[in-house]
Amino acid sequence: MKLLSKFLVVAGAVLLTGLSHADWIERSDIYAREVLEAQAAFSPESVSQRGMNQFDAEIFDLNPEVYERYLALLSKLQSKLHKALETEKDPKVRQDLEILLQSLADDAQSEEISRGHLIPFYNLHKQLFSSFNALLDPRNDTARYPNALLRLQKYVGNHDGFTPLTELAVARTQERFAVEGLVGPYRGELETELENAEQYVAGIRSVFERAELEGWQENFAALESQLNEYKTWVEEVLLPKAREDNQLPLAVYTDNLKGYGVRATPEALISEAQYSYQFIRSEMKALAWTIAEDRGWDDKSLVSVLRELKKEQIPQDKILQVYRQRLATIEDIIRREDLITLPKRNANIRLATDAESAAIPAPFMSPPQLINNTGQFGEFVLVQSNPAAKGDAVMDDWSHYAITWALTVHEARPGHELQFASLVENGTSLARAIFASNSANTEGWGLYAESIMHEFMPPEAQLFNLYTRLMRAARMFMDPMVNTGKMTHAQAIEFMTQQLALSAAMAGSEADRYAFWAPGQATSYYFGYMNLMRLRTELEIALGDQFDQRKFHDAVLKQGLLPPDLLREAVLGEFIH
Repeated sequence: MKLLSKFLVVAGAVLLTGLSHADWIERSDIYAREVLEAQAAFSPESVSQRGMNQFDAEIFDLNPEVYERYLALLSKLQSKLHKALETEKDPKVRQDLEILLQSLADDAQSEEISRGHLIPFYNLHKQLFSSFNALLDPRNDTARYPNALLRLQKYVGNHDGFTPLTELAVARTQERFAVEGLVGPYRGELETELENAEQYVAGIRSVFERAELEGWQENFAALESQLNEYKTWVEEVLLPKAREDNQLPLAVYTDNLKGYGVRATPEALISEAQYSYQFIRSEMKALAWTIAEDRGWDDKSLVSVLRELKKEQIPQDKILQVYRQRLATIEDIIRREDLITLPKRNANIRLATDAESAAIPAPFMSPPQLINNTGQFGEFVLVQSNPAAKGDAVMDDWSHYAITWALTVHEARPGHELQFASLVENGTSLARAIFASNSANTEGWGLYAESIMHEFMPPEAQLFNLYTRLMRAARMFMDPMVNTGKMTHAQAIEFMTQQLALSAAMAGSEADRYAFWAPGQATSYYFGYMNLMRLRTELEIALGDQFDQRKFHDAVLKQGLLPPDLLREAVLGEFIH
């Protein structure tokens, strides 16, 4: 059931806000809260993570006929919202109702497509780590923590009316074995997650210890035992049914793209991205030659220069200090150049735990609780290793000096941290913060943020700022190529290590992202970036000398997390009367 993946903590995941008191927002939020509360019957962890703490002690539904019951709920909600739309007069509330309806329709279609093509695999180790890591987050009110004990009891079946979750997961998977035409999960995914299982269990133990709760040890021991049994079942029963090829059925992959906000065909993405890749690469070659000349390096080729600069590693005990100093410099530039309005408080940066690194093997933004927010803000989380990497592979991609500019801009300011801070401080409707949100509008802003800072960076930082753009363009053709049989998982790794100078560890993480971690998601960065650049160009043409980029950037963030078509309509409406 695809709904269950929604409470996993992933890069750029978008939550909610309920801080604004505008009349239209309050009215819109009534509808959105009704949808959220209804969906909480099936995936309460996701709703809890967004700040609706009345669901903190509840767990997701894997009981019999969950698919049929969930589709029936979606249909009921759609009927209610259609009736509300017939009588609603306020244009903004009407737009939010349409956003909710589109989200529900997309959700139903995704469930049907997944159900019709795939034998389900419930990655319980990862899902339960994400569940407890979110609830026991140090940013949360500690009064919420004891609910983790109830959640734990229910997961292991030590609470009245509850069956161990591992038993339900086995039952829901096995009942689909006999359905003709379904394909199993990808072998590479199962093997990777089996290798990471111990990291996730250790991560659950760690977050309980960090929370300093009492009375969790006995049920945790039961959970650990049940998860070990589930791991054995996956190895002995599910793994033999796995498909050897990572390639998804085309209908599933195309639906994934849509879910990430990328409404384009794989062929169109490949064509656009391959052109952009070569265009960006040519700019990088010229800059690399200049840098090599200035430093007296004989080999002035792009890959050689990238590798030489990557050797300038930051000492491990200085990583946080350097990134925090870099952020301070970037903020000074933003204020000096009047690029965008900054919050008055500092941004948060921290190192990832081992379990977080296993769940998300690349630096990411951990969004704040936005419903009932009491001062929590996002965190830029630095990932320095990939626990799933084979052998002694070292991930040196995010710990050298030249990359610190682009990464800080993307994940912190003026990128994701500022994006979420705007939701907290300015307020927007729940419909626009969660139901309209997708990876394209979130990650598109992060990549766009890199572009507006580019001219103010030193040459080495400019090279790696272009490098991250090149990497996003490459993602937009590699992801669909891997998922349509035009490139293998191994070929993707070789391309990234040889042509992009990625470490073997990071290249493996990237290829895993395309093949099974989040097929389709990697295309969203460059796709969203292109839409924002088109919007800016359209507005510059319309306004001429009256164009003010700070006002434009503030206006984009003020809209919440609208998809490209709605964002264009809203922003143009604000500036062109």
